[in-house]
Amino acid sequence: MNSKHLYFMALLLFALWGGEVHAQNLNRAKELLREMQSELDLLEARQKELEAKEQKRQNDSIANAKAADYFPDEVLDQEAIDEMRQQEQHRVASVEPVKEGEAIDTLASANEAIRIILYNDNTWRYVRDREICKDNEIFSRFWDTVQLFPYKEVSLDKFPASMAIDLVDSLRSYHYPYKGEIKPYGKFGPRRRRPHRGIDLSLKTGDPIYATFSGRVRISRYNSGGYGNLVVIRHDNGLETYYGHLSKRMVVADQWVEAGQVIGLGGSTGRSTGPHLHFETRYYGQTFDPERLIDFQTGDLRRETIVLKKFYFDIHSNAGQDFEEEIALEEEIKREQAEQAAMKWHTIRSGDTLGALARKYGTTVTKICQLNGIKSTTTLRIGRKLRVR
Repeated sequence: MNSKHLYFMALLLFALWGGEVHAQNLNRAKELLREMQSELDLLEARQKELEAKEQKRQNDSIANAKAADYFPDEVLDQEAIDEMRQQEQHRVASVEPVKEGEAIDTLASANEAIRIILYNDNTWRYVRDREICKDNEIFSRFWDTVQLFPYKEVSLDKFPASMAIDLVDSLRSYHYPYKGEIKPYGKFGPRRRRPHRGIDLSLKTGDPIYATFSGRVRISRYNSGGYGNLVVIRHDNGLETYYGHLSKRMVVADQWVEAGQVIGLGGSTGRSTGPHLHFETRYYGQTFDPERLIDFQTGDLRRETIVLKKFYFDIHSNAGQDFEEEIALEEEIKREQAEQAAMKWHTIRSGDTLGALARKYGTTVTKICQLNGIKSTTTLRIGRKLRVR
């Protein structure tokens, strides 16, 4: 208790003992009371601030501990990295597409998680029993069938430097999403400072689009942000694959699908400049180049296991693709290509003059000089090329 508090209490005791308190002393007592209340308020605010900081520290600690469980063990030793490099040479061919409506029976196998599907053409295939996987946290944690990006609490700085991700299992469950040419300017990466977070595959409207790996459909809906008809599938290893601009969706949210199952038809819905598949690969919301996984010309999976490195997750943002910028870029490129096609060049020959060139090509001497950074008095050397349009 400080001197102000003692003085205030002395005044109160005097009032109780002596009856009346002088007005000046009473005012002083009130002033001291206000000062005491102000100090108490400051102390209370400081205490709340300290408690909030401690709570945040504890929450961050819990979040970081949880984040450590999201990802596989970090690849640190050189032996593991060398092993992954060897596996890069083991390509995986695409399985046959899943047959729809032709299965006649399902049999158990020695492995309770695997079933055998029999078809009416005397063929069969192994598939995973998805009932066994339904309790897998991969398909419950951050599960959202509406929001495109449910990973807000998992920031890139929580990722380890590198992780080994198994892409296929003993069933070789892989099928290319679509096999074809990547559109010009349709690759993953910065395009004139604009981020392109997937790849664009040229196709015809109505071409079948396949599930790349087996998994569970997280999103199947029309996306007003530019993807158009969009299907997002989450796979057993935590990867998600995005299939955008579809003309038709043939799966629903929460549905289990097998690699090679037709999930939709190619198209040009949403913000699109023509029929193509916009295909993305993401890991906990972070995009990386799909060509690290798939050779889209042959349809092969490049490797069985990939070491995903933190620096692969590049392009500036966790959010979806900005299709407005993508279209603006394509229009800009088309204008430049048109301008390039309209350019005309002339190789200087003996007797050529700027005036004669201007008359021949329907332009002016001033314009030719501007296009070539020369003056009207510049000597024209034989063999030099001048832009005349």
